[in-house]
Amino acid sequence: MGYFYRLKDGKVADIIQLLTDNIANQIAAGEVIQRPASAVKELLENAVDAGATEIKLIVNDAGKALIQVIDNGKGMSETDARMCFERHATSKIKDIDDLFRIKTMGFRGEALASIAAVAQVELRSRMPGEELGTYIEIENSVVKKQEPCSANAGTSISMKNLFFNVPARRNFLKSNAAEMRHIVDEFIRVAMAFPGVFFSLTSNGQQVFHLEAGTLKQRILQLLGNQYNAKMVAVREDTDYMIIHGFVGKPETARKTRGDQYFFVNNRFIRSPYLNHAVMSAFEDMIAKDSFPAYVLFIDLDPSQVDINVHPTKQEIKFEDEKIVYAFVQAAVKHALAQFSIAPSLDFSLNAEIQSLDAVSKPFTSDKQEATSGSSLYKTFSQKNQAHAIDPNEKSELKHWKNFFTGSGSSQPSDAKQEQYIQSTGNFQSLGSQVNKFQATLLDSPLLQLHNTYIIAATTKGFMLVHQQLAHERILYERYSETAFGKQMPTQKSLFPVTMELATADAVLLEDLMPELGVIGFQIEEFGTNTFVIQGTPADVIHGNEKHSIELLIEQFKHFSSEMKFSKREKLVRCMARQQSIKAGQQLGQREMLALVEDLFRCSTPNVTPTGSPTYLEFKEDYLDRMFGR
Repeated sequence: MGYFYRLKDGKVADIIQLLTDNIANQIAAGEVIQRPASAVKELLENAVDAGATEIKLIVNDAGKALIQVIDNGKGMSETDARMCFERHATSKIKDIDDLFRIKTMGFRGEALASIAAVAQVELRSRMPGEELGTYIEIENSVVKKQEPCSANAGTSISMKNLFFNVPARRNFLKSNAAEMRHIVDEFIRVAMAFPGVFFSLTSNGQQVFHLEAGTLKQRILQLLGNQYNAKMVAVREDTDYMIIHGFVGKPETARKTRGDQYFFVNNRFIRSPYLNHAVMSAFEDMIAKDSFPAYVLFIDLDPSQVDINVHPTKQEIKFEDEKIVYAFVQAAVKHALAQFSIAPSLDFSLNAEIQSLDAVSKPFTSDKQEATSGSSLYKTFSQKNQAHAIDPNEKSELKHWKNFFTGSGSSQPSDAKQEQYIQSTGNFQSLGSQVNKFQATLLDSPLLQLHNTYIIAATTKGFMLVHQQLAHERILYERYSETAFGKQMPTQKSLFPVTMELATADAVLLEDLMPELGVIGFQIEEFGTNTFVIQGTPADVIHGNEKHSIELLIEQFKHFSSEMKFSKREKLVRCMARQQSIKAGQQLGQREMLALVEDLFRCSTPNVTPTGSPTYLEFKEDYLDRMFGR
């Protein structure tokens, strides 16, 4: 590491200096407040922590102009109202042990300080029983005004002109429709976790959500749509170690993309591929391998068994023992499905062959009794509250995590297992150009279809095995790409326009995608709240399949996965190509197969799909001879 020194009056001058408070706050805000939705999450969680039973969210211009949260919670005193904007000011932690017993949503004292660093903030708060409340106006971390005011019991906080003092950050915000979609996502996560609290969301003067307090099932239907009514199975398992409760969708609700999947730990929304795998394994053999079940599951366990402070957004957490949580989640979902006769239940009757085993027939001597009763396994079944006790595990990732904060001992970072996925077509560009050079010549002979999936085409040098779905995906991708980034695709008008109603979150997304969809041939118009009319579709969409096509496109777009970042239009093109391609298992005639193969070799990169999968394999004559020892 090199150091550079400045000279002043012939002496080495000091160059390291402390950042000013407002610059430090802006840097910290970059981690906590990344977009309007980040501020919405923090403010809603603060309202929940205040014990509010009614929480109202008001946004203008997708939060860029205004985000306001009004609650009827316990309010703040004059001193607390001023202190809450200081960095790391919190009412949740008084000593180091409190950090390991966190049960509230916000606790680090970063949210309001970060918001005040990048927005113009107004706060009104009054404690029940007090005559007057407190009004504070703060801008760029500087208090502009503080005075007594009349206010309703609770707190109202408004943040205006987000990133007004950081124009570079403001320029990186997406369109209003895209930012509004993120706000709706955060709103749904908080509202889902607290069904006993009234929530409302108003955007540009129009009410988007009005959620009356009720049961979890009622809140799920309010947020995700009535299509889940009578199609959900209740999950409930109470143990000494943890409690799992919530709902999973019946197998018929499974979708081809990751649909409505929500995990909450101690009422906090989390992302966990590990626990998602536990649910998927519980649905094994009940849904197709490429389908995904819907679920809303809550895990309640001792806060000391989980570390929620591993990420600024607190959406990534670590468990003391991940394996036992995985096992409980899997067992709870399996049990729920079996209980409702959706999954086959297990037969626990003892097989006659087991009774004749040597281990069963041997006498249980006193020595064996003593050895058994002294084991930790025996204690878990014989002592109270020990049924799910866990012995300290030397391999536990969190074994020494408290030492990091207390200073008693050194903390060794655990080895991170990293998986790299390369889904770039760039690696195959040279291969694609080679294919185009020799332009494989087909013999004038019939094509064969194998297993309604592969097309066998004889060539002058051997034969090719073409995967019909992947080949068609490549063809459609280039066709849609030419349309999306060049000439506009013609629209196939519907004689009888189709009306479709969507859940609020999907409606917000479709509104955002409508200009891009218009470029590739869709003609969609708004028709009231969360309702749309499909006036036309691209020629590839089969008549009568318009509604399903758009619903599937929305699902694919929501859960588009790739290691590379693509533009909105590029994602749509890839989703459309995948959706409209001929599926494996579909029978094709001679003319259809010939047209497919010829269209494939007119493509600029015929040998791979957009994600890098091969569209065909070539078997040359000399290779075939070698296989047979010729």
